Amino acid sequence: MFIRTSLRNFTGRYGRHKLSCRKTAPHLSILLPNAYFAGSSFLIKKMTLIRYTLALLLTLALFTAQAKVDTLVIQSPSMQKTLKAGVVTPDSYKKKKNGPYPVLYLLHGYSGNFSNWLKVPPQKDLLQTMADKYQLIIVTPDGGFGSWYFDSPVDRASQYETFITQELRQEIENRYRTLSERSGRFISGLSMGGHGALYLSARHPELYLAAGSMSGSLNVSGIDRKNLLPSIEAVLGPKAENEQVYKANSIVHMVPQLKQSGVHLIIDCGVDDFLIEDNRELHRRLVYEKVSHDYIERPGAHSWAYWGNALEYHLLFFQKAALTEQQKTP
Repeated sequence: MFIRTSLRNFTGRYGRHKLSCRKTAPHLSILLPNAYFAGSSFLIKKMTLIRYTLALLLTLALFTAQAKVDTLVIQSPSMQKTLKAGVVTPDSYKKKKNGPYPVLYLLHGYSGNFSNWLKVPPQKDLLQTMADKYQLIIVTPDGGFGSWYFDSPVDRASQYETFITQELRQEIENRYRTLSERSGRFISGLSMGGHGALYLSARHPELYLAAGSMSGSLNVSGIDRKNLLPSIEAVLGPKAENEQVYKANSIVHMVPQLKQSGVHLIIDCGVDDFLIEDNRELHRRLVYEKVSHDYIERPGAHSWAYWGNALEYHLLFFQKAALTEQQKTP
């Protein structure tokens, strides 16, 4: 967004004198007090004027261009309802007919929604910054309050595996200039979304080149917390009656599928996170089965401060995975 500044009405000796700023957004102005322009000597105190100019610049910072996010409303035939997804494109996408662009599907956690990654990270405009730096499109889909990104066998209104891998993907590839092949798709997420990203990549390795988990809740079969278990039972049925179903849908028990998938994997978790042992267990199993992956433990807890920082680790890893695949191509 281009900003134009101008000084106006500085010829009068008395009255209020206006320092104004215009941009393509609404008119913005700062009024300077009479005291600095009135008086027998009509002396402007330079340092004071500088302070007002700095105040103007700080005010302008609040109005500078922010991330442009497309909010899509997508019909889900599998669930017979509409769902939202945010889409962040790099600035180069808007300025030129560049492309095609790779796509990162970025999943939210338990009790979240599609806007979490767009609004909550402490880093301002995090997704726009990452989209510009790594030249990719970032999609933040709605994954339901506690879907765990399964196709529920007991609830027809919770078919999020189908939504993410088919309905959403097809909508994105129809609307945007995407690299619509495996080499141009990545998936990652936090907590419930970390499990979802690894789970969907294991079940659909033909779709995703690389997958990542941040603070992932990776052992669904082991969850017994009173605030979480009801949400899992709502999509998988009563735990006591469906132990094998729970294991079959827990990524910590899906190492054979991950090994066969050929998907590049990155897993990271804070050392103070209550889910650290689940992450360590998956790491141990992957090492034992000789499954190539990056595993990171860093200082941090189950928090947005950690996830906002973790995102770039994942993007660097995905970039490296894409380069590795390119080098394999004759």
